[in-house]
Amino acid sequence: MFAQQIDISNLGTTIGSTTATTSNKPQNAEEMQDRFLKLLVAQINNQDPLNPMDNAQMTTQMAQINTVSGIQKLNETLEGMAAQNASMQSLQGASLIGREALVEGNDLAWEETVGKGAVKVDTDASQVYVDIMGVNGEIIDTVDMGSLSAGTHAFEWDADSVDVGQVRGFAIRATNGDEAVVAQPMARYKVDSVSFSNGAVQLNLQNGRTMTYDQVSAFM
Repeated sequence: MFAQQIDISNLGTTIGSTTATTSNKPQNAEEMQDRFLKLLVAQINNQDPLNPMDNAQMTTQMAQINTVSGIQKLNETLEGMAAQNASMQSLQGASLIGREALVEGNDLAWEETVGKGAVKVDTDASQVYVDIMGVNGEIIDTVDMGSLSAGTHAFEWDADSVDVGQVRGFAIRATNGDEAVVAQPMARYKVDSVSFSNGAVQLNLQNGRTMTYDQVSAFM
């Protein structure tokens, strides 16, 4: 009398579902493969010689467990990469504290009475002026930046006796000879601290704003 033959038609699936329902601790690829081989050996030892196991069926099940094992190993690799990436982001974020983030905008960042900003010009400019604007749209002062090459350039303006509360921001006038040059005003804020949300770096700026890393054009 032979023992009851084990059905291996869904052996790979059975291993996964049994693991999920009997243990909260996930099995790794080696454990899953070992479990499969033990069940397969049990099947062979208890098969009826008058009704032997189908070779094609066994080959299919071996291919299935190899696929499950490969997916498990891939998941473990991806989890390791995710942990490594989070660690790298943490180090990168910490290195940004104290640096200045450049974002689109015409606000001045203040250090006492010194206003800071930046200018981005698309092409070389023979003359660039930064107009400091008041709350009523008037020009309070002008910073002469002279000629600038294409790229981003920082500037500082000392308010002196001007009430900084009356300053709205700044505007750019850029030319190359008689032709106007496209220029973008850039706000320039110091990074006070960093935090992490959903795996992304959050930059906490000196003006109280919080921005993600990809919202910053550059760092100084």
